[in-house]
Amino acid sequence: MKKNINTVLIGLIAGFSGSFLFNQLNPNQHKIFINKESPTPIHQVDSRQSQVLNQDFSIASELSTQSVVYIKTTVGSQQDQYNWFDYYFHGKGGHSIGSGSGVIYSRDGYIITNNHVIENASNIEVIHGKHSYQAKIVGVDPSTDLAILKVEANDLPAVKIGNSSKLKIGEWVLAVGNPFNLNTTVTAGIVSAKARSINIVNSQFPIESFIQTDAAINPGNSGGALVNLQGELVGINTAILSKTGSYAGYGFAVPADIVVKITNDLIKFGEVQKAFLGASVSEINSEIAKKYSLSTINGVLVANILPEGAAEQSGLSTGDVILKINNLPVDSKSHFDEAISYQSPGDKVNIIFMRGGQVKETTAKLTNREGTTEFLKREIYTSKTLGADFEKVSKVEKNKIGIDNGVRIIKVTGGFFRRLGIEEGFIVTHINRKPINSAEEIVDIVENTRGRVIIEGVNSAGTKGYYSYYY
Repeated sequence: MKKNINTVLIGLIAGFSGSFLFNQLNPNQHKIFINKESPTPIHQVDSRQSQVLNQDFSIASELSTQSVVYIKTTVGSQQDQYNWFDYYFHGKGGHSIGSGSGVIYSRDGYIITNNHVIENASNIEVIHGKHSYQAKIVGVDPSTDLAILKVEANDLPAVKIGNSSKLKIGEWVLAVGNPFNLNTTVTAGIVSAKARSINIVNSQFPIESFIQTDAAINPGNSGGALVNLQGELVGINTAILSKTGSYAGYGFAVPADIVVKITNDLIKFGEVQKAFLGASVSEINSEIAKKYSLSTINGVLVANILPEGAAEQSGLSTGDVILKINNLPVDSKSHFDEAISYQSPGDKVNIIFMRGGQVKETTAKLTNREGTTEFLKREIYTSKTLGADFEKVSKVEKNKIGIDNGVRIIKVTGGFFRRLGIEEGFIVTHINRKPINSAEEIVDIVENTRGRVIIEGVNSAGTKGYYSYYY
C-alpha cells in the first residue's frame, strides 16, 4: 500500500514538473486557440497592448489634477443677501451661488471653463489648492459653450494639450473636476463616440462635435478636463445626457482641437474669429439620397448657398455632396462644423465633393461673418437710458434668418426695456415701420417719439413678434 502511494506521488510530481517546464519553454504560451485541432489564434496580446492593459491611471491623474481648478460664482449682488423678504419670509436672497470646474491653460493665469458655468455671474472666484483668486472674464463663445477667465498669478501648472483628432473609440480617458463640490475628483471611462451632436448649444451657429465618454460626469464637472492616459487634455467636459440631472452613462466634452482655437482667439482678439464657408449643409440618409438621386449616403448635402459667399465663389452648388475638407472625412454635419471650426477668415480649404456621380475638387477661401477675410472685433453699444446693450446682426446671420437689417439686444440691464419686458436676444428690425440698422437709431427713436411706438423684430428662435407701448 505504501509503495503504491509513493508511486502516485512520484507521478504527480513528475507531471507538474513537466507541465511547468513546457510552459516555460513553449514560445506560444500566450496564444489562445479556438480548440486543440485549430492552430489559428483568436487573440494575441503584443507588448504595447499588454503594457496598456496593465497600466493604472495614477500617472495621468497626478499630471492632470494639478491643472484643474474649482470655480465658485455669484449671480446677483451679495449686498442683497439679507433683505427684508429673507428676514420675514425666509425666501431666496438677492443672489445665488454656483460652482463648476476649470482648466489652467497657461502659467500666467488663463483658465478654460464652460460659458454656462460663469454666465450672468457678478463675481467669479477660482480656487487652486489652498489659493483663491478673483477672476475676470476674457471672452466667451456661446457657440461652443466655452469661456476664458484670467487670474493674477504666475507659475501655475498649465495642462499639457493633447490631440483630440487622434482619439480612438474605445480609448481610455479620465474626467477630472469637482462634482457635487467634491474637489479634485477623477473618474475613468472610454471614448464611446466622436462628433456627437446633442442639440444643447443655444446659438445661431452652434458647433456640436462632442467627444462622448462613459467616464462619470456630474453637476460640477462642467468646465473640467477630459484627459488621455498621458495626462494630456483632449476635451473640456460640458454636458451629460440624463433624465435626473445626474450621471446616467453619457458624458460629452468639447474636443481639445476646437478648445485651443477658441481659447487663442479669445485671448488675442476678445472674440472668436469664426470662419464661414457660406453654405448650409444637411445630413444624408437613404430618403435624402433617393430624393436628390445621389449615388452615396456618405458626406453632407449642400442645402443652401449664400450669394457671393466662399462656397459660391469656389464653384459649389446646391445638391453637391461634400466628402472631405482638408482631407478630413465629412460624414455628418458635426464633422463639417468641426472641420470649419479649426479655420480662420482668409484660410483656404481643399474640398472634395461629388456632383452627378462624379468626384470633383475645389478650393474655397473662407470669410468672416460679414463676408470679408478681415479679423473682426465685437462692438457693443450700451444705452443706460433704455437699460440694454446692443450689437449689429452680421451679414451671415441675417441671411440665415431671412432679414435685411436689424440690431440685437444682447443684454437687458434694467430701465425702460426691462419694464417693457423685451427679452435678451430679440432682434429689432423696425420701429414704427422704419428699418433699424444701428443701436443709435433705436435710442433716438424711442427717446424722441411721443404716442404709440411699435417695436418689431424676431426673437432668438427666429419667430417674428412685436412690442407696443404708449410713451
